[in-house]
Amino acid sequence: MESKRQRQVAKQIQKDLGEIFQKDLKQLFDGAFVTITDVKITPDLAIARVYLSFLLTKDREGLLQIIRENSKVIRNNLGERVRHQLRIVPFLQFYIDDTAEYAQKMDALFANIVIPPAPADEE
Repeated sequence: MESKRQRQVAKQIQKDLGEIFQKDLKQLFDGAFVTITDVKITPDLAIARVYLSFLLTKDREGLLQIIRENSKVIRNNLGERVRHQLRIVPFLQFYIDDTAEYAQKMDALFANIVIPPAPADEE
């Protein structure tokens, strides 16, 4: 169960990282559109797990690797934005958010289910 403080910090990090990815570091992504879908933060506020969604790219793993390689720059930019709200800037861990693809796969599976009609009751 997340505390109120964890939710507040996660929301702030999500907002600030979104601005960083869209304005400050968009040249790293070669025209790809990166969205921060969720941020989960540990109770001690030391680690933030950032879930990313990618549009307009074929190589999501390569783009994720570029983001991970530049995590120090990203964390530094985040630190400049949250320096008055947080005592320490959390360590950032980046993951691909595949919930949209998973939901699409589940929808396709449900669409292919064939349910035979119920037999008529004989009286």
